[in-house]
Amino acid sequence: MTSSSKSSKGTALITGASAGIGAVYADRLARRGYDLILVARNGARLNALASRLTADTGRSVNTIVADLNDKTALSTIERVLRDDQDITVLVNNAGVGSVASVLNGDVDEMEAMIDLNITALTRLTYAVAPVFASKGAGTIINISSAVGIAVELLNGVYSASKSYVLSFGHALQRDLADKGVRIQTVLPAATATDFWDLAGYAKQKEAASTMTAEDLVDAALAGLDQGELVTIPTLQDGNDWTKWEADRRALTPKFANAKAAPRYNLVTNNT
Repeated sequence: MTSSSKSSKGTALITGASAGIGAVYADRLARRGYDLILVARNGARLNALASRLTADTGRSVNTIVADLNDKTALSTIERVLRDDQDITVLVNNAGVGSVASVLNGDVDEMEAMIDLNITALTRLTYAVAPVFASKGAGTIINISSAVGIAVELLNGVYSASKSYVLSFGHALQRDLADKGVRIQTVLPAATATDFWDLAGYAKQKEAASTMTAEDLVDAALAGLDQGELVTIPTLQDGNDWTKWEADRRALTPKFANAKAAPRYNLVTNNT
């Protein structure tokens, strides 16, 4: 198939795109008519994917080999997001995880995880959000995790980093909804990708409860089509999330008190 003309849907930039969830997003968005900019560290896999997608879909697929833990490389992607007016979708998918506890984890590895899962995602979002807002259109898809809620399941830094992505998404929705910018936060549960090999728990890929990356992305895009702000593909009853979120928000006005609760038995000096 020959390369088609410029897509009326624009270009989707996807990080962590060479394999797993990112590669499936690349495939699905190309088939939806988006041109692509694929970002990942593994140039060989990235270029092989780009060649296949161009052949299969006819879309324009450009690649950038970049390690988002490297500040210079990260700055390059930020500049692309600020300058390329054809970009209409950002998929912040790049991330790394761990199953190590605080007692046997390496703190330098934890810092690198924070740099990738939080800092890079934040900087890329900050680069593109003003561009989308100025155009009154654009979509940012941030990949969080179910452990952003079920925080005790894996490594604490990983869970906390994904809680950040969820919280950040709520604030982005508040700031950008009236600017025409869509924010979707996706919370995968266990998904059969190389994530588990790198995290040190490869057998999770074979578990009966582990979803395929294809099903995960297809469900996430269906959720996007349906207007979901938060998509949890493995959660069978969506009302469970709706209630949990409503209960969380209902706590907010209850924090606004100048005095401590009676259970703390503070003695107030009124003299």
